[in-house]
Amino acid sequence: MEARLEVTRSQILAFRRRVAGLDERLPRGRRSLRRAAWAGLQDSMPRAALLSLHARVEATEPTTWEDPSLVQLWGPRFSVYVVAERDRAVFSLGRLPDEGDARRRAEDLAARLQALLGGSTMTDREAGRALGVDHNQLRYAAPTGTVLIRWEGARSPTIRTVPAPEVDPRDARLELARRYLHIFGPSTPDAFAQWAGLRRPRGVAAFDALRRSLIPVRTPIGDRSMLARDEQTLGAAPVPDAPVRLLPSGDTYFLLQGDDRDLLVPDAQHRAELWPSRVWPGALLLHGEIVGTWRRAQGTLTIRTWRALSPAERDAVEGEARSLPLPGTDGRFEVRWDG
Repeated sequence: MEARLEVTRSQILAFRRRVAGLDERLPRGRRSLRRAAWAGLQDSMPRAALLSLHARVEATEPTTWEDPSLVQLWGPRFSVYVVAERDRAVFSLGRLPDEGDARRRAEDLAARLQALLGGSTMTDREAGRALGVDHNQLRYAAPTGTVLIRWEGARSPTIRTVPAPEVDPRDARLELARRYLHIFGPSTPDAFAQWAGLRRPRGVAAFDALRRSLIPVRTPIGDRSMLARDEQTLGAAPVPDAPVRLLPSGDTYFLLQGDDRDLLVPDAQHRAELWPSRVWPGALLLHGEIVGTWRRAQGTLTIRTWRALSPAERDAVEGEARSLPLPGTDGRFEVRWDG
């Protein structure tokens, strides 16, 4: 089918910022927390999900990630995620294999964990030793929707088990694809499968099942598909960009692969800095564009910029740094500029 809609880079990025709440923070409350975590919040770096919430929701506090409406689990690509408890099935069962050895392994591990733990908790290392398996294998039980974790960053995660969601895994996978398309905008089945940690045929099947709700779109990086219901939002008039956001490592806004990285950051050298082969830095989002990276060591933020910032822009960045709701800091951050 020929693309009926042609969109620009600026339209795509403006759409992503708008639906993610990055242009204007959402009001405090559980509805906003769920919207901020609509495609999940990666938390593989300690308290990254908290900083992603802060970038999107007003009055985020050091303990906001522990709100009863949120849970922590091994989500897409078996990374640590914070998601809305109401959406647990989407980020777990949505990744459950349909059949075969992988399905049996997930269900067997989940059953053994439930029998071991009952209503108690245990670290993954303790549970692994008790079950006679490598503790890293326990994350393969997560797609059953029965395994939740609590990870502080410095120690092993604690595991607990919960009843399985009463949702068909195929329905959960289609909703996972809808969530992905709504947050990332025009995309492809391959990109969805890679983001979700699914095999390519399952990503293609999900897009095929959604075909009646998708429209073809031509973008600067090729033909893509998007949700028809999002067409109006994508074509809406621009809104003022947020002055500054300090997005943590692995934030959804730049959790991208392939050509999507080229679209977000056109310069190859800058892409290499934002997406290195090892630990990713955070991203400095300034007036709607990523203009640098940042890293934190204790109470020091080192910010590397890709262009000269005005005194007013530097003041705005330092003000945002002081607002980061990390425990034990009380906004006392030293900002060091590199560039």
